[in-house]
Amino acid sequence: MSMRNIAVYDTTLRDGAQAEGVSFSAVAKIQIAKRLDEFGVAYIEGGFAASNPKDMEFFRLIKKETLKTAKVAAFGSTRRSNTPPEKDKGLAALLEADTPVCTVFGKSWLLHVTEVLQTTPEENLQMIADSVRFLKEHGKEVIYDAEHFFDGYKDNPEYAMSTLRAAADAGADCLVLCETNGGALPHEVAELTAAVVKAFDTPVGVHTHNDGELGVSNALAGIDAGAVHVQGTMNGIGERVGNCNLSSVIPNLILKMGYSCLPKAENLKQLRALSQFVYEQANIRPFAKQPFVGDSAFAHKGGMHVDGVRKVSRSFEHINPEMVGNQRRILISELSGASNIFLKAIEMGLELDRKSPEVREVLKQLEQMEKEGYEYESADASFQILIKKVLKKHQSFFDLKSFRVTIEKQGSGSGCRSAAVVKLCVGDECVSADGSGDGPVDALNHALREALVKFYPVIADVSLVDYSVRILDPEEATAAKTRVLIESSDGEKTWGTVGVSENLIEASWEALVDSVEYKLFLEEEKRNRE
Repeated sequence: MSMRNIAVYDTTLRDGAQAEGVSFSAVAKIQIAKRLDEFGVAYIEGGFAASNPKDMEFFRLIKKETLKTAKVAAFGSTRRSNTPPEKDKGLAALLEADTPVCTVFGKSWLLHVTEVLQTTPEENLQMIADSVRFLKEHGKEVIYDAEHFFDGYKDNPEYAMSTLRAAADAGADCLVLCETNGGALPHEVAELTAAVVKAFDTPVGVHTHNDGELGVSNALAGIDAGAVHVQGTMNGIGERVGNCNLSSVIPNLILKMGYSCLPKAENLKQLRALSQFVYEQANIRPFAKQPFVGDSAFAHKGGMHVDGVRKVSRSFEHINPEMVGNQRRILISELSGASNIFLKAIEMGLELDRKSPEVREVLKQLEQMEKEGYEYESADASFQILIKKVLKKHQSFFDLKSFRVTIEKQGSGSGCRSAAVVKLCVGDECVSADGSGDGPVDALNHALREALVKFYPVIADVSLVDYSVRILDPEEATAAKTRVLIESSDGEKTWGTVGVSENLIEASWEALVDSVEYKLFLEEEKRNRE
């Protein structure tokens, strides 16, 4: 295996921000840039210099930060046709951004030259050369993005190569082959990248999109063919269905292909945390099934799989999850066997013999609960509470006396108002608390927390991040049994709980109680460790 170093060029803040529903504030962009630098990427593309004031604000703010590893790049296009570079507004904006690196894109495909730019092939070549030379004369490192290179090469190989020659001869520091429409196959990317690497002394990079779900495969194929620079975004967010996913490219390069692309190999352990941080800043819920960094990436459900992992982890895991900052998860469902229960108990810190009667009892109880409609794959906290109950280690933190929920609507033009009253006892002291909310479950949640916070202040840290309802027997119409799944978080840890009942509010109450009790279990374990 080669130890060739690959420069990682992150364009989350520019190409990633073009994803539907994503909009980073200038402050969020600074925070992401700092995390990317800490992780160790070589380049951070901050935005389109001539595009909008927010991107220019980022370039102004980032100059106040001291980055350890990454160079900041401003993105822009080649000069407009029939416009001298010193008079071009786009190139002027690149200089105004005042970054050490400027990335300019130009046209490689004659279709774009004649139909989109509506200029001549000769003028397009001059636009490329003039723009690169102009930026080099101003002391910039210039990365040339050859837009639509692969489509352009298929259409007219000689012209596509001549656009690269124009950039290289003008002093471009890197020629990046862009698979802009995302439709090429890995063997095509490999073949054309190899041809460019052979033809030029200038370093070659690749920029791929995921329209054919081959963004990562195409990037790796290009690198294997000789590219030394790869562009992409964290979590693959970007235009249309997304860009090449650096969260997958980077671990594949280091762990599977033997390349180096981070200043320290141990930085790879930050990958999951970085992925989660970018999702949070983008206001996107993390994709559980995302390779390497997703919650399900190392989750095991089938009994035989779990038994295999228990004996030899690599029997069902392609890497050690800790290498990318992730962890193994054992799922509990109707497919569970003794191994699942045993490993889940170990996760919980319980001492349990795999062949003990307790394990069989937990399995029996699990089967019964799932017959009633409970589902624990997404309700890990409720399952842990179930185990504690079977093992007689469950501690009830409060006793419910009653709750009441009311919904009121006054007039057809008004909205509904929900209110709840909860009465409960902690030890010998009983309290009553009110709560209101957007809906009955929200009101009940507020009332429960209001009643408990006096006794358990940590409850104030818990918030509901997701609530979902599943009708289990729709043929029963309004009398159908309902399953409620709730996801809760205290800002550091996230957990799921479940409740089942013919009454939606009662099912929600069950899940709410488990959510609160699980947080109190965590606090109790924390105190015991201290």
